[in-house]
Amino acid sequence: MINIRRELPEDKEAIWQVNEAAFGRPAEAALVDALRRRGVVTLSLVAERAGEVVGHILFSPVTITNEAGGVVTPALSATAVAVALGPMAVSPTCQREGIGSQLVQTGIAMLRQAGHKILIVLGHPEFYPRFGFAPASRFGIRWEIEVPDEVFMALALQPGALAGVTGIVQYQPEFLGV
Repeated sequence: MINIRRELPEDKEAIWQVNEAAFGRPAEAALVDALRRRGVVTLSLVAERAGEVVGHILFSPVTITNEAGGVVTPALSATAVAVALGPMAVSPTCQREGIGSQLVQTGIAMLRQAGHKILIVLGHPEFYPRFGFAPASRFGIRWEIEVPDEVFMALALQPGALAGVTGIVQYQPEFLGV
């Protein structure tokens, strides 16, 4: 049985280990720590099995700047209109058991309940669409770094949230080091 809950301070080492093992390198684990240190984590959840952290997902605020240079969403607001999903990691020995899906579903539900409007993800084009994500380009949204269209996606967390929102997404600066 998997329990999805908010990250606790005592989970930091386990979260590092899960991210490092899942990605095969420490960059994503270091990213989580850097975002946490700067206080720009919107939501951080862990998946726990028998008292052991086996999965982790993090959400942080993003800025969407429109063509005129206007900021569509605040970068550091606790109630940012737009947030990014990532990283999301599951221990290699527990992958393909639905833990990642549970983390994504719980995160989406909690963000909706908190009033967030837009969720952005750079991720696998066969995994994220099952949760309602679509290529962000369909909404006139793109990332500041060029990536294949199908891997940069957006999801309206509230009805009509993507209507009229166009521009360039900027992640927190810590993401540029990953």
